[in-house]
Amino acid sequence: MATIKPLRGTRILSLALNLPGPAALMRLKALGASCTKLESPAGDPMNAYSREAYEQMHKGVKIVTADLKTEKGMAKLHKLLEKTDILLTSFRPSALARLGLSWKALHKAHPHLSLVSIVGDTAAPEVPGHDLTYMAEHGIIAGLELPPTLFADMGGSLLAVEAVLAAVIHQRSTGRSSMQTVGLSQAARYLALPRHWRLTTPDGLIGGAHAFYQVMPCKDGRVAIAALEPHFAIRLAQLVGSPLSQSEDVLESSLKKKTLSFMKRHTYKELQATADKHDLPLHVLPA
Repeated sequence: MATIKPLRGTRILSLALNLPGPAALMRLKALGASCTKLESPAGDPMNAYSREAYEQMHKGVKIVTADLKTEKGMAKLHKLLEKTDILLTSFRPSALARLGLSWKALHKAHPHLSLVSIVGDTAAPEVPGHDLTYMAEHGIIAGLELPPTLFADMGGSLLAVEAVLAAVIHQRSTGRSSMQTVGLSQAARYLALPRHWRLTTPDGLIGGAHAFYQVMPCKDGRVAIAALEPHFAIRLAQLVGSPLSQSEDVLESSLKKKTLSFMKRHTYKELQATADKHDLPLHVLPA
């Protein structure tokens, strides 16, 4: 977590549910912001999905309950907004408008307030989608397996934090509030850039072509190898019994085969000891 607190004194109110908004709030709290979250009486669905995740993301966050479909609930919200610098939402624009929380209405009622709105896609904010569909849209789904984590949601949370920081800088430098929209699809597109650049495609340097940037089986587990830099590659090549004569050798299939054979002959503990001894970027994974 952050060791400096650039957002100390900044008051943030979040209406954002599920993962991207709360994950952003967790980071904003770590940056020193005073964070409050307003939830409906039904609560945040994330609390039902994973109590552990909910509690970690809301540690140190003040939770307030109000039904925004009622006059009393809306009055409570607007009272909070009077003492808020940044409002964080994750509703579709039409839903915000129905609640009377469009940017135009908010700016008129609370001219000091900045708004950061998380949507699925900034180009089509009313179209439904989720983390999985945004990753699929930008080519970062492999085969039929689900991704190991929620890249678009977590990437979107960081874009939201970036937008809050930009809003605070703008407020401090100009004295004016602002409205920004961040999209989960745009977060997925940003994370997919290495694939767009063909770095991580199967024929790309770090997508399978480089003999020393691989995940390989070892005698009793797996090993993640990331010996990209020439000095690492030279050391590892000597260990596997195939000294490099030129940098292009790392793309040879024969070197990959020798590396695989070397890894298979050793246990994960032996490989970890080798990595420590020779200062190599390897990470072993027991079976």
